[in-house]
Amino acid sequence: MSDSIKKYEELYDKKLEEKMISKGFGEKDSHDEEHVMKVVCKHFNLTLTDDWSSDCDHYIYEESTADGYTVYVSSHDSMICNVSENVFYYDNDLSAELKQAIHDNDHGDVKIYVSYIYEDYITDAIRDLYIDLVELYTDMCKDELTDEGFDEPKSIDMLNLIANNE
Repeated sequence: MSDSIKKYEELYDKKLEEKMISKGFGEKDSHDEEHVMKVVCKHFNLTLTDDWSSDCDHYIYEESTADGYTVYVSSHDSMICNVSENVFYYDNDLSAELKQAIHDNDHGDVKIYVSYIYEDYITDAIRDLYIDLVELYTDMCKDELTDEGFDEPKSIDMLNLIANNE
């Protein structure tokens, strides 16, 4: 690979990272859990709260059964609980429940009650959503770079191979 192609790839990567940083999705910030939570909540116009109120769009909380076992409830209505659909014996399903609740309520100004904000399932769900958003914003930034006249380095490499009959 020629030096000019390497320099172009470096320039493209630098421009892409600058665009990602401007949108809140830079590589350095991706390791900061508070930042990740902030940008995901901003994107979905989401508030996660551990203050119970009747105006939440979804509720995820822990309950105890009559015989002392812990179960987890995930419901859009604090007054309705369908045992077969809304009650979970293990908390490992709650990450998917939270992600689904966020997607289902993606209509702006969403408020989701969780019994404790720093549970692992919340961190897992937010991290998964962040990864999805990074892919979305990377594609958007690449499109912006293309509109600005920058071709993605992969296409430059292919053109170079074709031009040199390799």
